[in-house]
Amino acid sequence: MSQVVATRTGTRKGAGPRPYKSRVGSLKSLLPLLPFLAFVGYFLVFPLVFIVRDAFLGNDGKFTLDNFVECFKGVYGHSFYVSIRLSMISALIGAVAGSLIAGAIVKTGSRTRKAIAATASVLANTGGVPLAFMFMAAFGTEGLVTKSLKALGWNLYAGSFTMFSATGIILVYCFFQIPLMVLIYSPALENVKPELREANDSLGGTRFSYFTRIAVPLLFPAFLSTSLLLFANSFSAYATARAMTAGTLPLMPLLIGNLVDGNVVANQEHLGHAMAVSMIGVSIIVMGIYLAVLRFSKVRS
Repeated sequence: MSQVVATRTGTRKGAGPRPYKSRVGSLKSLLPLLPFLAFVGYFLVFPLVFIVRDAFLGNDGKFTLDNFVECFKGVYGHSFYVSIRLSMISALIGAVAGSLIAGAIVKTGSRTRKAIAATASVLANTGGVPLAFMFMAAFGTEGLVTKSLKALGWNLYAGSFTMFSATGIILVYCFFQIPLMVLIYSPALENVKPELREANDSLGGTRFSYFTRIAVPLLFPAFLSTSLLLFANSFSAYATARAMTAGTLPLMPLLIGNLVDGNVVANQEHLGHAMAVSMIGVSIIVMGIYLAVLRFSKVRS
């Protein structure tokens, strides 16, 4: 009896260590990833470790939280508020406008959708100095669009509007936020089965009931998750805002850039690191909500 038990125990599935060949095979499968892992480690993990370390150090090299306290005071705290507010507004405008455009695109033919998707991918990755120059050439005081509207009797600069303000930055951000929303949100609309509308019609439902009871609950997780990506995209933008405002608008990426460039406040050598860690914290919270929404949508589906 004991021999039978021992035999069964020895042949049980999953008992004992993994075979040597399987472990070697799993290690070999990681070899093609070594260049990518080395690239990520050197340009992302390695600097991030030192930024986090220096954020908690004072001028005397000792542990302190004073850097983070300073982040939420004065102009630095105001820049935190302005950055979040600007990112939320641009994300909301981009999400609403992009979803409406994506809804119109889905109803077109496949060739038109492919052409618009290719155009949206180009516009979504346009930024920096070229984008700033393009908007200045179009909406500046002597821009082509400004002169055309002035000829029609509408002067853009008759009031308080200027391309160097938060309103101008939001206008520029929408140039790549809306195409990004179209690019990411269109697949979610395409996955909505037409049988759902047919079932709604056959059961006596109206267009309003289909929209409120089927379309909105089905598409809201995708809409919310994409809006969070737009917020993160706007919150971390640097080159476009720097080229447009020349540092006159208090945004966190711009202040961090000034501190990194050497414009260090007296006795606040590690303030830039603390502000960078604060931005990383906001990004982690946003991405955490994004992942939670994706998991919720998968469970419901």
